[in-house]
Parts: sequence; structure tokens; C-alpha cells
Amino acid sequence: MNIFEAVLLGAVEGFTEFLPVSSTGHLTILEKLLGYRIDDPAITAFTVIIQSGAVLATIIFLRKDIARVVPAFLAGMFNKSKRDNPDFRFGWAVLLGALPIVFVALLFKDQVETTLRSLWFVAGALILWSGVMAFADHAATQVRHQEDVTWKDSLIIGFVQCLALIPGVSRSGATMSAGLLRDFDRVTVTKLSFFLSIPALLGASVLQGYQEFGNISDGVGWTNTLIATAVSFVVAYFSVNWLLRFVSRHSYSIFIYYRVALGVILMVLLATNTIEPK
Repeated sequence: MNIFEAVLLGAVEGFTEFLPVSSTGHLTILEKLLGYRIDDPAITAFTVIIQSGAVLATIIFLRKDIARVVPAFLAGMFNKSKRDNPDFRFGWAVLLGALPIVFVALLFKDQVETTLRSLWFVAGALILWSGVMAFADHAATQVRHQEDVTWKDSLIIGFVQCLALIPGVSRSGATMSAGLLRDFDRVTVTKLSFFLSIPALLGASVLQGYQEFGNISDGVGWTNTLIATAVSFVVAYFSVNWLLRFVSRHSYSIFIYYRVALGVILMVLLATNTIEPK
């Protein structure tokens, strides 16, 4: 991998991580087009690790919310009288919602890093989950808001988030769809998606960095990995800002149309043997 490719991949990760279009799906497609073997351990680890840049951007962007939620959560843990605080309930909900994907990812780690890396899975997931997003976007009443989030809501959304282990589904697309079907407004489900990404993606990045340190060193290289992570951080910061403003005024239709178009194009390329699935 050269520096230009690292910058390109980092920019794609940063821009797509929090859009409901599947950052992993986009990275997998681009890595294949650049000539990489997409189920190579170094490439798989690189794809996961550079997500940490986008997560750090989210932490900075949500710093005021985090500075309010974390103290309220800690206070409620040690003082029962403070557990009626909506920020405590939100923090507890985020913690519970982040757990399912951790267990599922560890349980199916080999399948996630090999079988599911096929571009056929990416193409199919892009198209099929678009139908779920369209239904959720149409059916949502949006009568509930951030202060209404309960542990039950977050746990349901957390289990749906597990489907994002299939490249092409989209972690944000999964959480947003589940949130809309729980009748939350688009800004709330988008923010909840941001919060759920922090423990899930940071944990995955640290684990992959530790387990695949040697493969990264011998493969794409740590310099390129860190460059891509830094680019991801910068691009994601502006992407998060734009997305929150966009969803406050628009539906997810543009993302749904884009996902379907990309999935169809990818299937045509695979069916005609223009590109190989792995």
C-alpha cells in the first residue's frame, strides 16, 4: 500500500462510517479495485483499525453530550436517587446496546473475517437492507426523543446492530432503521447510532491492532494504517456535522437509492466476472 491509497481509503472510511451506506462495504469494494485480497488478515485488520479515527472524531463532536451523560451515568451507578435523570438512563441504554455486537463479533469472528468478506455478500446486503431502511423511514412516527430512550430500546437496537457485521448492511443503517421502528425521531436515532459506535468500534480496533500487529507490520504497514486513521478522523468530523444537519430536514431516501444502485452495479460486475468476489 502506498500513501495515496492510504489517504484514499481513510477518506472513504471517514465519509461513509456514519452514513447509512456501509463504510465496510465501500472499503471492501475499493480495496478489491485497488488489487488487494480482501480476506487477507492485514487488509481485514486495516479496515477495522482505521475506523477508530472516525470514532475519535465522533467523541470530539459529541463532547458536550458525553460530558453530560457520563457524569450522570456514574452518579446514578452509586446513588439510586439520581437514576431518574434522563442522561443516566441514556448512558445505561448505550452501554447495554453496545454489548450484543461484542459477543456476536467474537463468536463469529472467523466467518466475519473470511466468508462474509465476499463481494456477493456486500452487494446483496446493500440491496436487501435498503428495503428495511425504506420501510422504517416510511413507517416511523418519530414521536419519541432522546429523553425517551430506555434500556429495552437500546438493547433491541444493539441486537439489530449485529447485522452490520455483514459488510453492506451498514452499522449506522441498522441502528437508524431499528431506532425509527421504535418511533424515535431521526436526529435521536442518528445520535444514538453515534454513541453506540464508540465502544463497538474502538473495542474492535484495539483488538485487531493487538491480534494482527505482525500482519499489519508485514502487510499494509503501520505508517499507512496511521495515515489512513488520521485522514478518517478529519473527514469523519465534517461528515458527522453534515449528517446531523441533513437528517433533521430530510428522509433517508437519497441513501436508499444510492445503496440500491451501488448494489446492482456490483452484482453486474460480479456476474460478468469483471471483478472477483474475493
